[in-house]
Amino acid sequence: MTAHPLGVHCAAVGRSLDRQRSAAVTDDHALLDGLRRAVELGATLLDTADWYGCGHAERLIGRFLRECRDLPLILSSKVGRLQGSAPHPYGDRHIHHQLKQSLENLYADCLDLYFLDSFDFGEGDRYLGPAIDQMVTLRELGYIKAIGMHGPHIGYGASPAEQQARAERFLHLFRLIKPNVVWMRYNALAPAIQLEGEDVFDFTRRHGVGLVLSTPLPHGSLTGAATTDQQPQDPTRPPGISFTGHTAQEREVVASGPQALRERFGDAPDLLLALRWCLRRSDHCVVVVGLADAA
Repeated sequence: MTAHPLGVHCAAVGRSLDRQRSAAVTDDHALLDGLRRAVELGATLLDTADWYGCGHAERLIGRFLRECRDLPLILSSKVGRLQGSAPHPYGDRHIHHQLKQSLENLYADCLDLYFLDSFDFGEGDRYLGPAIDQMVTLRELGYIKAIGMHGPHIGYGASPAEQQARAERFLHLFRLIKPNVVWMRYNALAPAIQLEGEDVFDFTRRHGVGLVLSTPLPHGSLTGAATTDQQPQDPTRPPGISFTGHTAQEREVVASGPQALRERFGDAPDLLLALRWCLRRSDHCVVVVGLADAA
């Protein structure tokens, strides 16, 4: 699969653009204008998930796709956060059920990328084997083209022991799932994590696995567009999933981050510096950027 190196991360779809209003209120017209403008500028990958706005993100993208049925766009979605009435988000045939709903929402016949969006496979990983079987079957039947999994993201304040535990958990799942693509949050200030003595870029390249890098800015904090104290809270987000880490250490790092980027890349807008950092990491990555409107 070949995609433009900058794609669109559609997590904002389904949340309020005005932090003073209820997060259930959205400006769909502005978001649609943003999608149109991104595609006009060359973006080909649209990245979303079933739990972004509890399906609203997918449905809005579906509206957009009805306008441009002939464009060669790459669709990406995720499963593993919404449980519904199933015993677990990965339980029984819930993955198959969620995919059918995502395809209906997106007005699509298949997904190019489909990600297992959580490391939680139940007690003793009881749902891991069935989840892998379902994903492989969906790929064999042509409903999805590539199997993806969540990457080893860690918070700014993670201890060495926590980093090691996260890396080991990821490696264990990676060997069993055998993904085609890894999706992970990454930005210029993210802590490095080692996988078998390599960073995530060298590791995935060696295994022939693509990368989708999300939250390169992150959420506007890195560019000064928003501080960590001003991040919107989304009542539609499943419990236990934070919008971003609001730690004192993160605030300190973010406050000094743009200056560090300027020292490395020269004087340019912080947004461009942050994106350039991610884009230059490797040629087997796509960086997906959130949008709110055409600007």
